Amino acid sequence: MSKITIVGSGNIGFSLAKGLVKSGQYQAADITLTRRNIAALKEEAELGFGTSDQNAEAVAQADIVVLAILPQQLRKVMEEIQPVVRPDQIIVSVVSGVSCADVKAVLGADSVVVRAMPNTAIAIGQSMTCIATDNAADHAVAQVEALFEAVGAVVVIQEDLMTSATALCACGIAFFLRAIRAASQGGVEIGFHAHDALKMAVQTAKGAADLLLQTQNHPEGEIDKVTSPKGCTIAGLNEMEHNGFSSAFIKGIKLSAKKAGGLYND
Repeated sequence: MSKITIVGSGNIGFSLAKGLVKSGQYQAADITLTRRNIAALKEEAELGFGTSDQNAEAVAQADIVVLAILPQQLRKVMEEIQPVVRPDQIIVSVVSGVSCADVKAVLGADSVVVRAMPNTAIAIGQSMTCIATDNAADHAVAQVEALFEAVGAVVVIQEDLMTSATALCACGIAFFLRAIRAASQGGVEIGFHAHDALKMAVQTAKGAADLLLQTQNHPEGEIDKVTSPKGCTIAGLNEMEHNGFSSAFIKGIKLSAKKAGGLYND
């Protein structure tokens, strides 16, 4: 069984660790979590995970190293662990806007680097994670794919699409949450209590997503089933489009992608 060290155990790192244990792929004792303030890892330690505030020491013992820290902190952490990184380790970066080449520039050209971009639904095992590499071997990519399949769905993409994946999947979860919030606010305005409106909006959104996942149909095909001539659904859809709904959504995704690409150098 591979030993995993997750450097920077915030929400994404800890959620990945819990998901791996829940899936049965790993025992908690196989996973070490690091954080500058080790007292913040008390809950994790009680669950059986290894914990450390010494990144280099923890990385030296690992087969797979997950870098789960802010882009602005990454260079300092990589410089700290560089002396102990080995060519037989897999370095998994979940850091936005940081290329495999950026990582290798610090850790060494012979490092095996795979990028992964999960989203916060990783906490409930429903992440949409995109993974990519420059030239890591197929078996290394497959290992990383298996890690993230334990906490949701995975798509392997070209590395030049990773900032786009950040916008569509990682930032995107906030966009869909905002759409659900807007739907619930609309529900209140037409007469429902806030808690009922939110429940109705959430379940309707979940139903729409599951409908596409299970039928593999195009969204417009399902929309056509709901819209009738001179009906209330098409009237509502057209009003939203007249006010820029799709255009605003697309513009938001494009701007997030542009911003994600520059986080490491900001």
